[in-house]
Formats: sequence, C-alpha cells, structure tokens
Amino acid sequence: MNAIERGATEPGPANQQSAELVRDLIRVLHVEDDPNCREAIADQLSDHGFVVRSFADAFSLADGLAVSSEADIILLDWDLPNISGIELLVELRQCGVNLPVVFLTGYGFTAQENLAFETGAVDFIDKARGVEILVRRLRRLLLKAPKSAAAPPSASLVVCGKLVLNPNAGRAYWNDFDVGLTLGEYNIVHLLASNAGRWVNYRAVYDRVHYEGFVGGSGTNGYRTNVRGIIKRLRKKFLRHDETFAEIENFVGFGYRWAKPTGAG
Repeated sequence: MNAIERGATEPGPANQQSAELVRDLIRVLHVEDDPNCREAIADQLSDHGFVVRSFADAFSLADGLAVSSEADIILLDWDLPNISGIELLVELRQCGVNLPVVFLTGYGFTAQENLAFETGAVDFIDKARGVEILVRRLRRLLLKAPKSAAAPPSASLVVCGKLVLNPNAGRAYWNDFDVGLTLGEYNIVHLLASNAGRWVNYRAVYDRVHYEGFVGGSGTNGYRTNVRGIIKRLRKKFLRHDETFAEIENFVGFGYRWAKPTGAG
C-alpha cells in the first residue's frame, strides 16, 4: 500500500513564512495495519498540526524511508503483518534508523510495556487514551530529546520469531511476556536461539550453564541427564505462556536445537 501523506503543505519560494512553519511542524511516520485506525489517527494528528505519513506494514515503511528519511518520530502499532512492531524496531536500529520510536497500541500489559522500553522505545501509549494525550506526549518527547541524541541500544537484542532476548538484562520474552528464566536457563536459550536451525550438542549446552569442561553427574555422560532436566524445566516455562510451544527440538543422543522461525532462510 502506498504511503498516505496528510497535513503537509508545499511552501513556494516566495512564501518564506510558510516554509518556516512547515519546518517547525512535527513529522510523524505512522505504521498501522488497520486502515480505519490508520486513517483516523492521521486525520486527528493532522488537525493538531502534525505532518503524518502513514504505512500499512514494515515493508511500506522501508520503501518510504528509502525515498526520504525526513521525519521526527516513528509511531508503531504492536501487531503488524509479517513482522511485529518489536522486531521492526530492532531492524530499524540495525539499519541505522535512529529516529525515536513510540508504540501506539491497544495493549496495556505491563510486560509488553517493559519490553517496549527495553527494546529502545521512548514511549508506550494506549490507543484508548485518545488523541489529545497522544499529541501531548509526542510534543513533550521531542522537546526533551534532540535529534542528535544517541540511538537506543535495541540492536543488541536477539529476535528469533516470537522470542526476544535482552542480553543486557538477561531476560527472555515469548509472545511479549517475560518467561521468567534463571540466568543459566537464559544462557541456554540464548545459545540455542543464536544458532537457530543448527544442532547444539549436550556438552556445549552443559558448558553454557557452568563452564567448559565442568564435570557433573555420574559416569562419563552423566551431564546429559542434567541437561535433559534443565531443558524440561525450560519447556514448561515457555508452555505456561503458549501451550503450542515446540521450538526446542531434540536429536536423541546428540543434543538440541532451536527451530528456525517459519519463513526464515
């Protein structure tokens, strides 16, 4: 879908005052897959003096940024087709797009709000708050954060399908909810997800929990029993949030792997 640009005016060379006014307007890139919501927000923000370019998905936004990166802030929905808002934020940072990002979403869960901030968003706003609150928050954010501010450290996140890992905090999220892993469990998930689609042997998994060459369990291969116990606890924690969870696969006698997300190369 083509970008929809609202609220913009084209200043003529003879109208310097109009040109300065346009430069002072807040320019927003808004990504929202619901066409009715997308149009309503664009109209309402435009009525408050914002210049809004609206996009239906991440691919449309990428096309828009390729044409022109002139903007002050990016407004993201949480649920987007093909790629979630969180994943989009990570990819934007990895591509060098350092504009401040605000989530405008119908979700109000604390876990999702925490994840948004840990990922590098500058604000998390519930759609139910209304456009007046949205307008005030956007204006205040841009007054506080100059364009030259350093980009949020979201590029360090590991995103693998529904899984988001924050190495800085040692936290794992599945379907936007904190799984509640111990440090050892987190280290195993990080190892597996970083090698998604590739088998990791029992020894490598065990070394990640302790240290390379650590001896545990009875017998030469006793550590495998410990690894199986840890993986069993891991699966249970993920299943609490998603009863269809099946990403951790077992190669009997060898080890485990994290399944590649659907559609991944």
